[in-house]
Amino acid sequence: MNAPVPQIDFANLADAEAILSDVVARMRAGAVIPYLGPGVTELAAPAVPMNPEALAAFLGAKVALPRRARGNAWAAAQHIESTRHRATVTALMAEAFATPVVPTALQRHLATLPLPLIVDSWYDGAMRSAFGERRDWGEIQGITRAGIGEDRWYRFYDAAGQEADRAEAKSWTTILYKPHGSVAPVKNFLITDADYVEVLTEIDIQTPIPDEVKARRTGRSFLFLGCRFNDQLLRTYARQVSKRSAESHYAVIEPDALSKNELRFLVSQGLTPLAIPLPRAIEIVQAG
Repeated sequence: MNAPVPQIDFANLADAEAILSDVVARMRAGAVIPYLGPGVTELAAPAVPMNPEALAAFLGAKVALPRRARGNAWAAAQHIESTRHRATVTALMAEAFATPVVPTALQRHLATLPLPLIVDSWYDGAMRSAFGERRDWGEIQGITRAGIGEDRWYRFYDAAGQEADRAEAKSWTTILYKPHGSVAPVKNFLITDADYVEVLTEIDIQTPIPDEVKARRTGRSFLFLGCRFNDQLLRTYARQVSKRSAESHYAVIEPDALSKNELRFLVSQGLTPLAIPLPRAIEIVQAG
């Protein structure tokens, strides 16, 4: 028997906006970490796939896929890797995200703040570009372990895009964490089922999560913006990246768009859902 769908009493708009304003004040003080989903950048309608479904459609337009892989970005990439080669997957991902994405006003705003950590869960390079000439930050990206011959789960890059090391990362005022990789600066992509099987075998014990991310999330809350939790993989990453941090977290959501699994996830994780249209929520974040 399927588990019953939990009922959530959403705060009215005025109360939700008041809660978000308080969360934003705490974020500016360094106590809340923004966790950005592709929905943030998707509002600007960039010329690249900005959700897993659009990415699956792009891959399906490039390579004939079996029915089981259609509509699923991770399965589509796995089929391409299995039948063609990993290099083909990387080349297609690079093509998908080849058009530079202009940073949104929200991303530029966040880049001006001395936040200890920003999580960006999509493959575009807009958040990196948003930092502009700022130099006291760096990036940690999840990487595929396919064919690299190394026991590594992630790599470090400084503001100029040069590979760095974990010792240097400790000195960065702000860390941009891209758990799924990114097209910039060197085209790291976690995308195939095989990539994620490796990560998911150890993510519960946190091995794939960088130590500096673990350190900076301690005692801090997360604010999820532009995120969907309608895929098990996305739910797993949100849960594991925010693990062992503060007890209270917040998610800007659209109640009418939530799936049953998303409702269950919000309840199971104790996330405070803020039913605020994303453009309005972004206005509040920028004004805070």
